[in-house]
Amino acid sequence: MFPAPAMPDFPPGQSTVTTTVVRYEDLSQEGRYLPIALPSIQSGLWRDVLTAHAGARNSLKSGIVPVLTRMVMTSLPQPIHVNRPIETTAGFELAHGVDATGGVEKLFMLVWSEVRGAAGRVSPHSQPGPLALAGRLFAEQTFTRLMAPPDQRKVTRLEVDGYPSVPEKLYRQPAPATAQDAPEGATWLDELAPDTADYAFSIDQTDANQHVNSLVYIRLFLEAANRRFADRGKGGKLRTREVDIAYRKPSFAGERVRAQLRMFEHADGLGVAGFIAGDDGKPRVYVRADIG
Repeated sequence: MFPAPAMPDFPPGQSTVTTTVVRYEDLSQEGRYLPIALPSIQSGLWRDVLTAHAGARNSLKSGIVPVLTRMVMTSLPQPIHVNRPIETTAGFELAHGVDATGGVEKLFMLVWSEVRGAAGRVSPHSQPGPLALAGRLFAEQTFTRLMAPPDQRKVTRLEVDGYPSVPEKLYRQPAPATAQDAPEGATWLDELAPDTADYAFSIDQTDANQHVNSLVYIRLFLEAANRRFADRGKGGKLRTREVDIAYRKPSFAGERVRAQLRMFEHADGLGVAGFIAGDDGKPRVYVRADIG
């Protein structure tokens, strides 16, 4: 439903396959992987590859870090067993983006992940089947000098051992605001309007990066979507199948935000799109979800 680059063949030393367990909260009652659970399947890449990768270690030492700027999370129809191990594949490529003149404007770490589980769902008469693809994720991360003054944060070269100065791959970054657009062929069902309530962040919504965790915005937006569907008489047994989120600005404990959203309809179901903004009305994130 939402565009994302296809997973490539990764260069040696830039991917890993991991066997782990699935949590009960990762699957719906039909045994389908929930989109919001998919970011955790990247963990093997960070643990097994990037912590020892010379380029990743040296860029971090130099103050250059990849910051999450977009994710596309896709849940597939395939149900899997919650009580059997899952297999995750995750890898990365580096890329560059260009400006209108063709000059290097940004550098990216692009991450792809897939999860496979024992086909079927838990029931008294169900036996686990072979491993089957249950979900996939694409994550766009933009290199930046996170702790530098604002006018010095942009990174256009990686002058560290282990990474090329300018990655060969070209990546055309979609504008963040495209994550509030309806997908091709969809029709809007209402106008953009605020959710019924603000949300105040506490320490519970933060993580070790010292700001609100990236998944919190997805939960807040999907809760707002449920309220909107119910108010319009379209609630019920709906399942989130895909989420596209673009991150524009962090939030911190003590701040208040509110979702602004509108519903759309397409041939295969419903959806919702919009953004979450602070008191100034400026979007912190743009989000859209396919729900059917």
